[in-house]
Amino acid sequence: MNAQQLSHRLTRVAHHVPKGAVVADIGSDHAYLPCYLVLNGIAGKAVAGEVVRGPFESAKRQVQQEGLNSQIEVRLASGLDAVHPEDGITAVTIAGMGGPLICSILEQGKDRLPGVERLILQPNVHAKSIRDWAVANNWSIVEEEILKENEKIYEILVLEKEQTPISLTQQQLLMGPKLLEEKTAIFHEKWTRESDQWKKIVASMESTAQTMEIIEKKQELVEKIQLVEEVLQRENS
Repeated sequence: MNAQQLSHRLTRVAHHVPKGAVVADIGSDHAYLPCYLVLNGIAGKAVAGEVVRGPFESAKRQVQQEGLNSQIEVRLASGLDAVHPEDGITAVTIAGMGGPLICSILEQGKDRLPGVERLILQPNVHAKSIRDWAVANNWSIVEEEILKENEKIYEILVLEKEQTPISLTQQQLLMGPKLLEEKTAIFHEKWTRESDQWKKIVASMESTAQTMEIIEKKQELVEKIQLVEEVLQRENS
């Protein structure tokens, strides 16, 4: 993978960036994504934010190598601290982290989001936490995508700010409102796998001491299994 040829996962993230956007890529690593966006005329300008010095230095070298110093600024900063008001950022990308970490970055950097029209988020796990955050903060989920790369399944969530409160069902929060509409083969694979894993955990809990914590965790998993099975069985009937 390089700035000209992204992985399938990052190519799909790039696909959801509006043409002409000013992008902040948070946790940019080698800055491949912002470089790709500028090189392909999708973004006019970009900020690459990285909190770890090693990747920060790698990103700086990559931007220099691509001759994009005038269009991409690489900043050593934690989360959305990389975004400055004068940047005029209209889209934020955060890819390759856990859902709870992405939520933490968004929550801690909420004061940097005015003016941002779109969030393109690719959690490696726990996408539900992002949907919970979106509902709590009035961001609507306008697009979702599920894909498979190197035997791992990933989700991409595209959020846009709403002025009025939004709501999602428990099923939509867990499985994704847009993904539930499409129910692709990869969607079925993911949720069959998740449900089977949860069933094994519930079965193993039966033989452990039934503390309040165990009982609550078991009930939570049983409810998730029921939500998933309802969708999968409906499709198979």
